[in-house]
Amino acid sequence: MSDDFDYEARVAEIVGRFQAAGADAMAAAKDLDDPLWRTRLTQELFGVCQAVGTKSTRLRRRSMAEAVAARGNDAVAKALHITPGRVSQLANDPAKHRVFFGSDTVRVGYPLRQLSTDRERPMIAAEDAATANTLATLLEGLDLEVDRITIEPGHSALPDADTIVVCGPKSAPIAARLLERDPALAMVEDSGRWWIEETTSSTRRGSPADQSDPRKADIAYLARQTVNDHVVVHIAGIHSIGSLGAAHYLTANLTALFSTTGTAPFSAIIGCTHDGTNILTSELVAGPFLW
Repeated sequence: MSDDFDYEARVAEIVGRFQAAGADAMAAAKDLDDPLWRTRLTQELFGVCQAVGTKSTRLRRRSMAEAVAARGNDAVAKALHITPGRVSQLANDPAKHRVFFGSDTVRVGYPLRQLSTDRERPMIAAEDAATANTLATLLEGLDLEVDRITIEPGHSALPDADTIVVCGPKSAPIAARLLERDPALAMVEDSGRWWIEETTSSTRRGSPADQSDPRKADIAYLARQTVNDHVVVHIAGIHSIGSLGAAHYLTANLTALFSTTGTAPFSAIIGCTHDGTNILTSELVAGPFLW
């Protein structure tokens, strides 16, 4: 656009269209005679408004940062009729290391497991749901959008978007395919027990929960790699609670981990202790091994 483009008029036009659409939707809601369906519609509208608000906040932050870089803090403050301090606050990048997970929208995939009762039926384990919630909170705090997906037991296709795959090789073939790309660590089953093995030394680590004197603890595989130009973070606990421990570790240690690995592919072993689904401690057990 040229320098003489009337941005003021364009902004007013877009805001006017948005307000008109909102007014039409609210008028339609008021016209519904049934209060139950009127409630249903207003609930849906509220959800849409929240989503638009979240996306607007992210876009405002990024746009303001670009504007400050191009024109300076004071000029942006004057144009927006706010203080320079407020500009600095709004334009502040919440975390440059969010590129660890991708650039904009990140899928969080967790497995559907088979529950055997009177028949086989899919279910989501409480630990997997808690892991997805923990990761979603982490991603949203990094100004990234979250798209939750479930991983079917037969799923084998590698991700075609920035994704966190929370899944072990026992749950779906996609986990085995991702592990095959790792030259440093492997997950192996031996005599009915799963282990995480260092490829070069053949050192194996198993879950403390599987020892003869079991403890409320677990370990997890954690890796980051690029697949078809998309970031894929792979988390796989020996047991599902281990995946929650890895999510806990990422939440507390992402800055330090990113300072070590940057955007290079790597894998590591994470250990945790827990009380039920409450993670008490999480720590780096081995690695990170850069590929």
